[in-house]
Amino acid sequence: MKVLIVEDETAAYENLVDILNEIDPLIEITGNTESISQTIQWLRTYPLPDLILMDIHLSDGSAFSIFDAIEVETPIIFTTAYDEYAIEAFKVNSIDYLLKPIKSDELERALQKFGKWKRSDIVEYLSRLTQLTPTPRYKDKLLIPVKDKLIPVDLPDVSCFYTTDKTTRIFLKNGESYPFSKTLEQISASLNPVDFCRANKQFIIARNSVKNITIWFDNRLLITLDTEVPERIYISKNKAAEFKSWIVNEQTQDGPSFR
Repeated sequence: MKVLIVEDETAAYENLVDILNEIDPLIEITGNTESISQTIQWLRTYPLPDLILMDIHLSDGSAFSIFDAIEVETPIIFTTAYDEYAIEAFKVNSIDYLLKPIKSDELERALQKFGKWKRSDIVEYLSRLTQLTPTPRYKDKLLIPVKDKLIPVDLPDVSCFYTTDKTTRIFLKNGESYPFSKTLEQISASLNPVDFCRANKQFIIARNSVKNITIWFDNRLLITLDTEVPERIYISKNKAAEFKSWIVNEQTQDGPSFR
């Protein structure tokens, strides 16, 4: 069996590879893509795998945007760290829907289910795939707990979210910052990718807060925001072109190319 893994977290990808090797050493990992744009390009370029393991939340938005751009002709097992989607709908309309961290017995059960499918089952499944696409719902306001209060914050007033040592802070344009009890992965899933992007492992930044972009060593980008932040913000060389397109709001039917 040939498998494509669509996953933007290194640890999660390595965990899937380890589990697949444990379940069946003959399973071949034909590729690993980390974004909507990479996945679309991969599926257009390489021979189709037998199965796709796909994280719903990717670096540049919801994986469902892939289905709007191209016709996917391979069955998919969805994975995600969140349960906000209708799990039962996925279980009815897809091979399976697995919550992270992925457990070996759950993935093995999903593979066994796939192994029993006939070609007619796959054809019927692919015809229903687009029905799984949820309507995006993005927040426009956050409630920040501070002692015994909840402070309403409008998202246009947010410059960035920053995390280190499992602690997250939200930085506002007026220079204030507050602790925020969610991970960047959880935050990113609720933000409109037109307005916010995951710059790197430490930062989610607002597009209208970017004041300066410096071309740094190795063609990385150094980002300056409209407020002071704890450390420099770098965009990797590999994501620099996507980031520049996102900044000037160059969007296609796939949505923003970078998140």
